[in-house]
Amino acid sequence: MGAILRCREQTIVAWLVSSLLRHRAISMTASLKALCLKPPVELRSLTEGALSAAVVFEVDFPEVVQRKAALISSTDLLKESLVDWSPSQPADTVLVSSSQYRLLGVDMRNETELEAALSRAGVEWSTPTLLLSEVVLTYMDTERSDAMISWAARLFPQSLFVMYEQICPHDPFGRVMQDHFLKLNSSLHALIRYPDPAAQTLRFLDRGWEHCMCMDMNHFYLDLVPEKERNRVENLEPFDEFEEWHQKCSHYFILTASKGCLPSQSLIAAPLAGSRLPCVTPVSRPEALKVQLLREGLEGPGVEGVGMASAVLGPGVLLLFGGASKAGRVGETKLLIREQPGWTSVCVQAQNNWGTRMHHTATAVPGWGVLVFGGRSSPLKPVSSVLRLTHGPCSPADVLGTSAPGWLSLKEISCTGTVPLARWRHTATLLSYKGQEFLFVFGGRTETESVLGDAHFLRLEDQHWTAVPVEGAVPAARHSHSACAYEEGVVICGGLGQGGVPLGDTVLLQSTASGFHWKELLVQPPLVPRYSHCSHVIGQQLVLVGGVWLQADGVPGVAVIHLTTGCSVEYQLDVSEVPWPLMLQSVCSEPVDEDGAMIMLIGGGGNCFSFGTHLNPQPVTLDIKGVL
Repeated sequence: MGAILRCREQTIVAWLVSSLLRHRAISMTASLKALCLKPPVELRSLTEGALSAAVVFEVDFPEVVQRKAALISSTDLLKESLVDWSPSQPADTVLVSSSQYRLLGVDMRNETELEAALSRAGVEWSTPTLLLSEVVLTYMDTERSDAMISWAARLFPQSLFVMYEQICPHDPFGRVMQDHFLKLNSSLHALIRYPDPAAQTLRFLDRGWEHCMCMDMNHFYLDLVPEKERNRVENLEPFDEFEEWHQKCSHYFILTASKGCLPSQSLIAAPLAGSRLPCVTPVSRPEALKVQLLREGLEGPGVEGVGMASAVLGPGVLLLFGGASKAGRVGETKLLIREQPGWTSVCVQAQNNWGTRMHHTATAVPGWGVLVFGGRSSPLKPVSSVLRLTHGPCSPADVLGTSAPGWLSLKEISCTGTVPLARWRHTATLLSYKGQEFLFVFGGRTETESVLGDAHFLRLEDQHWTAVPVEGAVPAARHSHSACAYEEGVVICGGLGQGGVPLGDTVLLQSTASGFHWKELLVQPPLVPRYSHCSHVIGQQLVLVGGVWLQADGVPGVAVIHLTTGCSVEYQLDVSEVPWPLMLQSVCSEPVDEDGAMIMLIGGGGNCFSFGTHLNPQPVTLDIKGVL
């Protein structure tokens, strides 16, 4: 998955460079660059004709440049794109030279040496110039990178500086990101002093640049990259890692700064029609809700993973299955059992194998069992089977003897009626209609449909997909939303909508004399749109936990919405007692006390781009009694 994310990232950066040259009112004939890609993005652009009117000067450490020069020499496509190139001796500063491309080996931290090397290579300082720095300056001491920004403003009087680097060091993803580079002995220096787009903007304006604009990659991708280009990028490979993609993009920024004759219109800027991700400031209470490790810990097999499903089988007994861990897809079933003095996890063997699936649903039906619906084994392989899980007595004392054959039984059920499309990232909620129990399925996605907005009712008595009248405006299509039973209907909140934009609505499916009716709840203040969260209805309040948002700083904590008045409030989480970065997306959430105010959060995390897989290693608890 990291390779797919990296492919998206490099494609977007390459598109930005070619877009600046093709579509902006700028004439550029030189470029200063420090980058280590194989092959360099500029040369790939040259082979496509994007830089036909420019001369590219690429600067990197001498030993890195030697490897790049060897790569060019051994790649026919690159050699053919530089028909007049001439390799130099390894001791020379310029290792590759042609009319359009010069590859220089020099330490950029030495400004005098860099200036001399560029002059020898033929840089015309007064020519309009694009300077591209892709994750370069942050590896320098901050004082030196600041000096480099000032140096470029002084030496290139007609120039546009484009920089791509990291931000947001202190949230869970940011901590994982920093730890990764520390392990590589490559600290991200500028990240601490300039942690957000506003600080980066002032950094350039204070060092000689006349105009500057900066935005994170989520805003850049959704607001500035044309829909046609987004569709092309998104169709390169099957993709379902939205949480990782959006968090990665929220931790990188694109900055453009200009001076001289290059107009400020050449800078990146939010579209005149308004951003698809307008900033929303959550109204948070001053008190934070404490997240704690399980008392006495958790004994037994580990329960880490993403895309899992869970269900409460009985007091103090939780079912957990499916999903993916660091070892791959999870095929085993685990039970979490509360006993004195703490919790224990055990693996149980079902009579039948239900295969591997993730982003599925497990809905507990009292007296009937657990109904498992949907999921996928890969983004091209949705699971169409519907399973019924039944089990023996499940008090904690009974479950500790689960090695007995037949305690857990799985059976695929054959459903009649109009069967819905196989899907994942949907919701499935138990509700009653005319004295009968139904599974209400809403939304999700398929291998061909990016979002679904259809609703289906499965009558459990005879496993028949039944047409039930539903009136009112149908909610926007979505996946990765939440849904809870509420009164005689369902409350749906958030999710990822069409075009990859999170939703912030709260919609009620209310029972009527003839069926059901959709009604949107007016929430004040409005929620920050989010997805991949969990939700619970406790009394008349909807409690949202965790998830991913793109329009506010930090990460989601807990939001509480009163379902009668629509009043909402946000709470941040106090994770000071959790010794690892706690990522609350793609997590299972189950109440573990009688009033539902003590919530256990199980699993969660993700593949943090190229920074390695980070999964929450054990469950935590969240006590929300004080906010209800």
